[in-house]
Amino acid sequence: METNPMHQYNAWHSAQGIGAIIGAVRRAPIEPGMPIPEILVVAPPAIQKAKGQTAPKFEGAEQKAVGLTSAIERVAAEFNCPFFDAGSVTSTSKIDGVHLDAEQHLVLGKALTKKVKALLSAS
Repeated sequence: METNPMHQYNAWHSAQGIGAIIGAVRRAPIEPGMPIPEILVVAPPAIQKAKGQTAPKFEGAEQKAVGLTSAIERVAAEFNCPFFDAGSVTSTSKIDGVHLDAEQHLVLGKALTKKVKALLSAS
């Protein structure tokens, strides 16, 4: 059986996509007098070799994602957005190598809460 991975893009492409989203949010119409919202850019933890049922969909993704965190961090800096590296507090699932398990979501949520509180108190 031949597999055809769904995701053909590399780390640079993904980071550029995040830049496009930041631009879209900043161009979105807002009510007069309301500030443009601050955007916290979060890089995902490094993807591992995909396992299980999702493996064909993510074949080779661990190589394509090399440099993703630094590429996303550069885009965040270019757009003057705060940045958080989720890989600094958690990793991807040992079950599928791609997503986060419930426990990892909890760890990430607690870390992001601290980051957001710090950003809110600074503004």
